[in-house]
Amino acid sequence: MNTDSIFIKDVPKDDRPRERLIQAGPQALSNQELIAILMGSGTKGTSALSLATRVLVHFEGLSLLKGATINELTMIKGIGEAKAVSIMAAIELGKRLHSFKVGDRFTIRSPEDGANFLMEEMRDLKQEHFVALYLDTKNQVIHRQTIFIGSLNSSIVHPREVFKEAIKRSAASVICAHNHPSGDPAPSNEDIHVTKRLSESGKVIGIELLDHLVIGDQKFISLKEKGYL
Repeated sequence: MNTDSIFIKDVPKDDRPRERLIQAGPQALSNQELIAILMGSGTKGTSALSLATRVLVHFEGLSLLKGATINELTMIKGIGEAKAVSIMAAIELGKRLHSFKVGDRFTIRSPEDGANFLMEEMRDLKQEHFVALYLDTKNQVIHRQTIFIGSLNSSIVHPREVFKEAIKRSAASVICAHNHPSGDPAPSNEDIHVTKRLSESGKVIGIELLDHLVIGDQKFISLKEKGYL
């Protein structure tokens, strides 16, 4: 049977995605059904469920879909700009909900806590991002800032840029992190050099560098645990 010819109106009411979501909750729906609801409707000759399947097949599942662009989505037959925008808005909202911490007062007690705070937003970045987390005396995050984007280099990651925000925010300590787009978090010699330089600068001004995390794909390395701090 050609599933392109099966439309929501042809499906028994209790089995339609919207009705099933209302009755059983969103967790009961498949990825295709959730995307179909986002798109709202199909196109001439193609159902919303079939379009949703095309999207998942094109991106080989949700992993690559979350990094989709408008141009990539609209390349799929039947996906216009409006549907692409709806999908991208939902993806971005999901990312924000995942990383949201009540009152921005997430407490970091271990390297794992720091990595969990940053992993979802950093693990799929295509360029290196160097980020600083500023903590209060209770190790609660009071601010997060991207210091720069590009290959890590000690001449670019200047302690001044990291610690001036710490002073401005009256932070007690700092955790730095950057991602490796390759997915492999093994630290380079430059990573180690930058870490030592930042640590020494922090000691001079009385704001401790608690850790420098290297974020990979669902894995990380703590340079403190490695003995470089």
